[in-house]
Amino acid sequence: MRIGTEEVRRVALLAHLALTPEEEKDLIGHFEKVLAYMEKLNQLDTGGVEPTAHAVVGHASLREDRVTNQADTTALLQNAPASESDFFKVPHVID
Repeated sequence: MRIGTEEVRRVALLAHLALTPEEEKDLIGHFEKVLAYMEKLNQLDTGGVEPTAHAVVGHASLREDRVTNQADTTALLQNAPASESDFFKVPHVID
């Protein structure tokens, strides 16, 4: 399959790229190499191959959802300019 300048310009537009004429020529060569490789892959018989989403079948290892690092509020509020109860006190910013 031949790739032309128009296809390269369309891809560049979709990718928001500004290409020089030299870069367009280079990309035509790169695209043609990719398409030639894809054509080789299309010649392979994949009739007996099951579609897969992942190369390795595995399951997500889940752990129990529990707190393991309880915050010490007293230590956290020591450097606060102002606090009230167990909270940081900040200036009112919304009218």
